[in-house]
Amino acid sequence: MITIAVDCMGGDHGPSVTLAACRKFLDARPEAHLVLVGLPDALRGFSHPRVTLVGASEVVTMDDPLEVALRKKKDSSMRVAVQQVKDGSAQAAVSAGNTGALMAISRYLLKTLDGIERPALSGQIPNALGGATTVLDLGANVDCTAPQLLQFAVMGSALVSVMQNKPDPSVGLLNIGSEIIKGNETIREAGDLMRAAALAGDLHFFGNVEGNDIFKGTVDLVVCDGFVGNVALKTGEGLASMIGGFLKAEFSKNIFTKFAALTAYSVLSALKGRIDPGRHNGAALLGLRGVVFKSHGSADSLAFANALSRAYDAVDHKLLERVQTRLAHAAPLLAGLHTDTENAVPSLP
Repeated sequence: MITIAVDCMGGDHGPSVTLAACRKFLDARPEAHLVLVGLPDALRGFSHPRVTLVGASEVVTMDDPLEVALRKKKDSSMRVAVQQVKDGSAQAAVSAGNTGALMAISRYLLKTLDGIERPALSGQIPNALGGATTVLDLGANVDCTAPQLLQFAVMGSALVSVMQNKPDPSVGLLNIGSEIIKGNETIREAGDLMRAAALAGDLHFFGNVEGNDIFKGTVDLVVCDGFVGNVALKTGEGLASMIGGFLKAEFSKNIFTKFAALTAYSVLSALKGRIDPGRHNGAALLGLRGVVFKSHGSADSLAFANALSRAYDAVDHKLLERVQTRLAHAAPLLAGLHTDTENAVPSLP
């Protein structure tokens, strides 16, 4: 039985969403077990034969500085949930809370895998093919070196191979053009490293891709720094919101616009459903010695249940082992490329 630890206090809505999502998930996964972590009062009354309740006395808010989340709130629901993974009481942890805090706490408690300098946040953005393009980093690392982008590519390849059953997923490097000479020095160097990795059999490197390729589904995996990745993610979310807003606005106008909106309603509703970020909710924190998934902070119960399902599938398909295998294969190329000396996780007193 796979056990997932859930930070029930995280996100914009907290237990009102997470607990409802947990019931949905348990109904759909009769072989799963959950460890629900939160303030005792918030969890009181929740009962299920495949649930264990674990109390926490603190909550990491969405506005908490990293210093507070990491050093001062040592009994937060987020930290206790990740601790379950470290202790072996759970095989994965899921939280909708503060992304920076979750990354820092997970990195401090679980540590990074050999060959990895920084964990990366990897998620899916719906594409025109009816599926989704996996993108990393989505915001965990704003500034990245070329070796770190290569590490992201290797880890992301393992994720796609596991979650989408694609043994040799195609990898694209996000750039301002497809030509090798395009981009800044970091991107050009990263391209050279990925081409070398392709020659060594570590990657199926497609080459440079542009922003529209994410939504076209040109490749299975797109690698970029966290600044660009987060912008792309929010753009996709904004498109779904825009379509919903358009439909609502047109139905509130005169009879002619209402008729036009009604005519297009089924098509636009279907499109909105396909690009709904909640459908693909659940971003993996790759590069850790444990499985941690981040849900969108504004997720509803259905979207949060999707994040739980993605975490479950990652464990079930042995994501951590697959990432380690790919890193071991790429170790000769990754060796000597470490450059990150400024972002070590601070030691706690």
